[in-house]
Amino acid sequence: MGISERKAREKQEMRTRIIEAATAMFMSEGYEKTSIRNIAEKIEYSPATLYLYYKDKDELLYEVQKQAFSQLEDAFAKEATSTDPLTRLSQICHCYVKFGKAHPEMYELMFMMRAPMNSIKENESWDNNTDSFVVLHNCLTECIEKGLIRFDDVMLAAFSVWSMGHGLVSLDVSCRFQGMGIDNTHVEQMIVTAIDHYLQLIKT
Repeated sequence: MGISERKAREKQEMRTRIIEAATAMFMSEGYEKTSIRNIAEKIEYSPATLYLYYKDKDELLYEVQKQAFSQLEDAFAKEATSTDPLTRLSQICHCYVKFGKAHPEMYELMFMMRAPMNSIKENESWDNNTDSFVVLHNCLTECIEKGLIRFDDVMLAAFSVWSMGHGLVSLDVSCRFQGMGIDNTHVEQMIVTAIDHYLQLIKT
């Protein structure tokens, strides 16, 4: 292995260490209570070293978020596999909610914090969510083309479906269902039923 290849590998290994440490601390300590200095101490490097890789905490969180979306995409690839677009849409919705419920701290970093958006420059798009959103977009495009749902605008359909799923996850991870007096044993079934009822409503 040449010098340039070794340096590239070492740089990637360092990025991996930083991301792993940051992810663990963001989820255990919270984003606001975690600093670049804290992360540097965890991996036993100086803060100056971390600033060679990430300009600030927002940019680091954006990278953590990117890794989380990769996990969501993997979940879609495993669980949303039906060749029937309506069945696949149901699989996507249930998979999304299941992912959020299983990873509440990660879900908050992905969807419920503004901080990573601060690293996006004006007129730039939010690339982190692109691949997972394409899964939903493509499925809905097929549903619309076959006249299976009550939408003719795929982006409107996508934001409607996404908002439904996000609302359910957000209420659950923030314990709002329990705050309304709903027993934990009933919450999961209520969420499943709510998704199924919503999908029935948008069917033609």
